[in-house]
Amino acid sequence: MRRLITLFFLIFTLSGVALAQQMSDDQVIQYVKSAQQMGKNQKQITTELMRRGVTKEQVERIQQKYEDAKSGNSQDYSRDGNRSRQRGQQSSERNVNSKSKAGQRNNTQQRATRGLRVSTRGQQGGQMGMPEDSLWIDGGYTYGEGEDPARQIFGHNIFTNENLTFEPNLNVATPVNYRLGPGDEVIIDVWGASETTIRQTISPEGSILVNNLGPVYLSGKTVKEANNYLKQEFAKIYSGVTGNVPSTQVKLTLGEIRSIQVNVMGEVVVPGTYTLSSFASVFHALYSAGGVNKIGSLRSIKVVRNGNVIADLDIYGLLMNGKMKDDVRLQDGDVVLVDPYQSLVQILGKVKRPMFYEMKPTETVATLLKYAGNFTGDAYKKAIRVVRKSGREHQIYNVDEMDYSVFRVEDGDVITVDSVLQRFENRVEIRGAVYREGLYQLNGTINTVKQLIKKAEGVRGDAFLNRAIIDREREDLSHEIIQVDVKGLLNGTIADIPLQKNDVLYIPSIHDLKEEATLTIHGEVANPGTYLYSDKMTVEDLVIQAGGLLEDAATTKIEVARRVKEPTSTAFSTTVGKNFSFDLKDGLLVGEGSEDFHLEPFDEVYIRKSPAYHQQQNVVVGGEVLFSGSYALSKKNERLSDLIAKAGGITPDAYVKGARLIRKMTEEELRRKENVLRMTQAQMSSGDSISLKKLDLSDTYSVGISLEKALQNPGSDYDMVLREGDMLFVPEYVSTVKINGAVMYPNTVLYKKGENLRYYINQAGGFGNDAKKRKAYVVYMNGTVSRLKSGNTKAIEPGCEIIVPSKDPKKKMSAAEVIGMGTSAASLATMIATMVNLFK
Repeated sequence: MRRLITLFFLIFTLSGVALAQQMSDDQVIQYVKSAQQMGKNQKQITTELMRRGVTKEQVERIQQKYEDAKSGNSQDYSRDGNRSRQRGQQSSERNVNSKSKAGQRNNTQQRATRGLRVSTRGQQGGQMGMPEDSLWIDGGYTYGEGEDPARQIFGHNIFTNENLTFEPNLNVATPVNYRLGPGDEVIIDVWGASETTIRQTISPEGSILVNNLGPVYLSGKTVKEANNYLKQEFAKIYSGVTGNVPSTQVKLTLGEIRSIQVNVMGEVVVPGTYTLSSFASVFHALYSAGGVNKIGSLRSIKVVRNGNVIADLDIYGLLMNGKMKDDVRLQDGDVVLVDPYQSLVQILGKVKRPMFYEMKPTETVATLLKYAGNFTGDAYKKAIRVVRKSGREHQIYNVDEMDYSVFRVEDGDVITVDSVLQRFENRVEIRGAVYREGLYQLNGTINTVKQLIKKAEGVRGDAFLNRAIIDREREDLSHEIIQVDVKGLLNGTIADIPLQKNDVLYIPSIHDLKEEATLTIHGEVANPGTYLYSDKMTVEDLVIQAGGLLEDAATTKIEVARRVKEPTSTAFSTTVGKNFSFDLKDGLLVGEGSEDFHLEPFDEVYIRKSPAYHQQQNVVVGGEVLFSGSYALSKKNERLSDLIAKAGGITPDAYVKGARLIRKMTEEELRRKENVLRMTQAQMSSGDSISLKKLDLSDTYSVGISLEKALQNPGSDYDMVLREGDMLFVPEYVSTVKINGAVMYPNTVLYKKGENLRYYINQAGGFGNDAKKRKAYVVYMNGTVSRLKSGNTKAIEPGCEIIVPSKDPKKKMSAAEVIGMGTSAASLATMIATMVNLFK
């Protein structure tokens, strides 16, 4: 039942928008379900929908709604699933006693299934000055989208990286310093004068049992020590094992390795006892424990063996220099102890890796800069700024470059590296009519205006030399303008002018001192628009520059509009422009004054569309006609009867009364529809009850026609005039009537001539409780709609649909409707996709 209700709401969502056309989206879905129950295949359903006026656009719209509804209900619970893993899983998996590779696989499972421990700033993260919405996950500082990566702690994610497990390599020769212990499998090969192979596992007492020799104790010995010991023992039962030239050789190698148990304690994500391979190292143990937590240290990781600290590891050696030699191999019973950090320092600004770093008490600013990758190229390197918490309030220190190696950092310090100033020490600039504009170095080979012009490859031919300007910045950062006579300066008639820092020399072009001259061409050319003016340019030249005339261009009545320009006039003039009209013949202007006519700046040329040019206008006819397909209109007032005649007439199976016409909206109709939609939205915002669901938002609409009367009276008002894009569909006879809306059981029944509305309502189980009985209406196959009266027997025709409105806008559905929806929802997506393909 729960699944059935879910299917009901899904289909209800898809059928929520009812369009004001022959079949609404809801009616299409209801029809598909009913047809499926009747055993119809997809092709039959699609054909019948097309006869009822369902368009390709409507089907695609229903498909899009269905897909949107599916994607909107999908949820991703992967993150919650990860967080729900409990530590109980870890303890059970962690204590699995296994050997060799099996032990390694178990450790991998431990790492993959251990839980996530999360804390917010209000609990523990706040101790480090982190953002309130940040999270600590697996001991690594993790941020959401858009947060600053500089707030992370360097190195804290090394043991949470799934691609960096530090698992020991088992496919290597047995190290000679490997110390044997209970659980290790040893292979002893004897060859030479005597040959045998012994393969045994060291017992918990530390020995193996050799025939004729008894127990041999190997636990605690290295591989090298064990080989020497075995030679002495086997000499008791094999001759030739010892001596200067032994005739029998004895060699011990390692088979399956044992598992060891180590304790990982202190500031790790999941402290506890772990079963690892005997080849495992400290780094692999830390990885198995989830790495260090938010206060754990990467700089002091101790290995305690038999109560003594045998190693104190610094992970930064691996991160900075790739040193793996400090990764100590563990033994059974070892304790890996992670201390809290001593000093956590943040560096911001112009360094290559700004973030938090863990520092030792003796380390300085120079060490921190090394950890951060040193300065970026735009950093101010001569000094840095340190903000320190003194215990009572903040202190600030400016550390000079020479003190980087002696200034020690402390816990909580924030170091900031500023960028260089956005200004220049030795810059001058030249712009305008020179060959190489740009920035140049002052106090080198350039010190004067003449030297700067020479360095810029000289002035161009269009340079205005009588007056250039220098924009100079004063000491108080205000600006002054200095005029320069470039012509006199280059001729040597005036003295050269010294330049100062940040001077900008601008030499204008003669074209910069006047408005840029353009020409504009409108109308039927390939690329209408504005083009640069050139002297002695003609209309033909501008047409060629615009890509030539289009096919529909008129070669007569080509007009040129010209501005009225009288700069010396002192009187008002009523003339606002001059117009010239010409014809084009063989690509040349003809007409009075066309021989020497040249365009002037800012002229505008107009190319009109030929009044006798018409593109093909196609209409479509389908259904029960002899030759269905697209046809081109041959005259402006072509009618329905003409189109049927072109298609060879109707077939004997045609149901002419049910023929319908689908028409595309013109630009004017689309504009009116947009105005109505805008007005409706405004009314809705003001509390009006008009619903968008009652508006037809499609770009097509159905036209109610009477093809039967049109064919009987060609040229009459019934014989409607066609226009481009019309689609006429002549269906075959449909012998059913559909009853829908506020009835007990929406149904489709056979048409029975002479029966009235009451008969068909009874076939649907009668009116529903919320039915508006006197508001019932019928929708005919040809697209027309009519009100129904209970005694009118002629109003109901084959193929029509009787609709009974509901009093309540939220339609209540019967159990039969819910069951019908549930049975058809499973194949609804497949049906919609097939309908789209068949409508193409």
